[in-house]
Amino acid sequence: MLIGCPKEIKPQEFRTGLTPRAAAEAIAHGHQVIVETGTGLGAGFPDADYRAVGAEVVETAKEVFDRAEMIVKVKEPQAGERVMLREGQVLFTYLH
Repeated sequence: MLIGCPKEIKPQEFRTGLTPRAAAEAIAHGHQVIVETGTGLGAGFPDADYRAVGAEVVETAKEVFDRAEMIVKVKEPQAGERVMLREGQVLFTYLH
């Protein structure tokens, strides 16, 4: 499965849906991981940490949403993200 993690865009949200360690675990189990550049910065994880475990870092959230079979986020998708979700795509996030 191709797992994608876009950068969180909700105001005051600094966490990431996928840490480098979690990305490494997914990759070790045969999955591919793509993350938007800067996705982990607010939580202290630079892009280099994701690349070091084998994740691909892409420039835009659109590329993550276009390519990923599953989207992993912390917060619910915001309006600009909801329009990028597609039928059959899995969304793993907190909804509250």
